[in-house]
Amino acid sequence: MSLLTLESVTAHYGPAQALFGVSLSIGEGEVVALMGRNGMGKTTTVRAICRMVETGGGLTFAGQDLTRLPSHKAARLGLGLVPEGRRCFAPLTVAENLSATARPGHWDRTRVEALFPRLAERRDQTAGTLSGGEQQMLAIGRALMTNPRLLILDEATEGLAPLIRAEIWTALAELKAQTGLAILVIDKSISELGNVADRAVLLERGADVWTGAFDALEPALIERYLGV
Repeated sequence: MSLLTLESVTAHYGPAQALFGVSLSIGEGEVVALMGRNGMGKTTTVRAICRMVETGGGLTFAGQDLTRLPSHKAARLGLGLVPEGRRCFAPLTVAENLSATARPGHWDRTRVEALFPRLAERRDQTAGTLSGGEQQMLAIGRALMTNPRLLILDEATEGLAPLIRAEIWTALAELKAQTGLAILVIDKSISELGNVADRAVLLERGADVWTGAFDALEPALIERYLGV
């Protein structure tokens, strides 16, 4: 049974249409990579799921219709978003950022700090003084503190140093192996995605054009839909 299902979802920014019938599903414990060139609708799909943009079509999560819900109520169903650009609360400390989103469940500050030891080292620093990679770890930890059923990561390793990228990919692999958390991840790193993703969904001009097992992504598909 699918945890998240999109059926022919459309989305608009005012009069401009951005999605033209996106369909995808994510099962419990499944990791799905949402892929495509820049401007093809990946972030808009995330915004549609999180109820941040006007949509049409069918959108259900955990058996509930999302289309009539405001974003804060959708989040409370178990959507944990790591947004593009991190968006940490800059004046707050690391500990305060984590506490701000805390909800009862498996994930607490101790477990987040075990996943990302750097956050324990920076616990009393304000988020605005952290490096970009540390802010990304904090953004992931903040989402986990909501104890989500689905973790959504929008370009979680974009522009980061290789060592930091490796730490984040290692953490995602641990999440998959040890927690059974469902994950939707947007990223351009095919080799790293191959270590964690079960399936891939490719977008082209606001529509899904291919869905399948990640290891079924052939060079011709990659060149056609992901190549520069």
